[in-house]
Amino acid sequence: MRRAARIDANQSEIVEALRAAGAQVQSLAAVGRGVPDLLVGFRGRLFLFEVKQLGAALTPDEARWHGQWGDDMPLFVVRSAEDALQKLGAI
Repeated sequence: MRRAARIDANQSEIVEALRAAGAQVQSLAAVGRGVPDLLVGFRGRLFLFEVKQLGAALTPDEARWHGQWGDDMPLFVVRSAEDALQKLGAI
């Protein structure tokens, strides 16, 4: 049995900032197995965001999942609201 997903402390701040910028945000944290934390829609594009605290590294499952994801599809590690908005192209 899989335990409950751990949500990084900065995730709610990041989600709030993304939504305030007009993005649609769906949490994928409960999926686990290295799948990124957030699916974000903005201006007709979809993004995957892995939320990490400053200085935190990807888990082995996350690193494996990221390594299998295509380079032509947006997948970003974000550590703050400003970082997320920049990667989204909102600022």
